[in-house]
Amino acid sequence: MASKYSKFKVFHFQEKLDSLPKDVEEISSPIHIRIKPTNVCNHSCWYCSYRFDEVQLGQDMVVRDFIPKDRMMEILDDCIEMDVKSITFSGGGEPFVYKYFLDTVKKLSKSNIKFASLTNGSKLKGEVAEIFSKYGEWIRVSMDGWDDLSYKKYRKTKKTEFTNILNNMKEFKSLGGKCALGVSFIIDNKNFNHIYEMAKKIKATGADSIKMSPCIVSNLGKENNEYHAPIYDEVKKQIKKVKTELEDESFEVYDTYHLLEEKFEKDYDWCPYIQILPIIGADLNIYSCQDKAYNLDNGLVGNIKEKSFKEFWFNDKEKFFKINPKCDCSHHCIANEKNKMILDYLNVDLDHLGFV
Repeated sequence: MASKYSKFKVFHFQEKLDSLPKDVEEISSPIHIRIKPTNVCNHSCWYCSYRFDEVQLGQDMVVRDFIPKDRMMEILDDCIEMDVKSITFSGGGEPFVYKYFLDTVKKLSKSNIKFASLTNGSKLKGEVAEIFSKYGEWIRVSMDGWDDLSYKKYRKTKKTEFTNILNNMKEFKSLGGKCALGVSFIIDNKNFNHIYEMAKKIKATGADSIKMSPCIVSNLGKENNEYHAPIYDEVKKQIKKVKTELEDESFEVYDTYHLLEEKFEKDYDWCPYIQILPIIGADLNIYSCQDKAYNLDNGLVGNIKEKSFKEFWFNDKEKFFKINPKCDCSHHCIANEKNKMILDYLNVDLDHLGFV
């Protein structure tokens, strides 16, 4: 089975990699953009990185912010013209409650840009679901509870929300189409004994994959590891059982549950991924990454409130180097391993390339 989650995908874009350093005049288009169309959400997860006080992500987020329709259409036009390869919609809030989401995905469905979305699954139905099914690349539903009661406690939703979401997933798969449907199961110290149970329920919906992810409870790797240490062995035991008994050609199990310090410590002073995968917030600010979105102190690259995204992107390369990961990024970072590989690639002595 070809890997959807490989950290080596970026190395298929050599021209982009070679354009990244500060001393290269060229600014090339980003490969992938994450857009946060709205900060409104219809769920209230206790661990949500945008609303959880112990995590810096989202510290300057304004809940009422959303991207106006005309600006969204302009951003998409720019992305199409810039030959951006893919767009993922995420929070902030819940993308499917964005009132112009149908118009947005309709426009993308007529372009060459691949598109995907993270979602809680509650609004995965109707015409927008049909467009995703036919033209979208993937949908990933975030889950934590394992039945209606636990789900209600996790997210402060109505008591039937868990069942409704499973039904939405089943109906989405019944539409056919090419769009892959996955679940990100967020593991904490309340649900860790229900991993196998949940994986069976997810597979029964017809979903294509499940991703096991640790709940992030702190900006510090040490504190996250201390939180997960008491449950770590049992979690790994259950994930192994899921992979052994449930994984097959139609259902992928992706294990990202691990101790976290390698995603926190940085020993480099510039971030290549700012130029590869930037974030457009609902406030029309451009952020360095999803782990620093809505952080104005050291996550802000600039804004497009008075200019187009295209104009912003290709003007002044210095903006991509004002954030120093060694000083500014001691928090969780999903791009850390990728950044280190890219920097290693760029730092090769060209005179010795032949000595492989």
